[in-house]
Amino acid sequence: MATPNYGYEKRQKELAKKRKKEDKLKEKNERKSQGTSETSDTPDQDATSPSGSQPDPLA
Repeated sequence: MATPNYGYEKRQKELAKKRKKEDKLKEKNERKSQGTSETSDTPDQDATSPSGSQPDPLA
């Protein structure tokens, strides 16, 4: 019976973790670059937030 190659498994896990981290960073940078060009849309999103439209239950 063959013995498990824990070193290989560990390396694959580390590579997957690194790849996921790079993908997240890339997506974050894309959103950041898109967010700077779409600054006029953000006030509309704030106006439609549900917290601003709900009345105060104590009033």
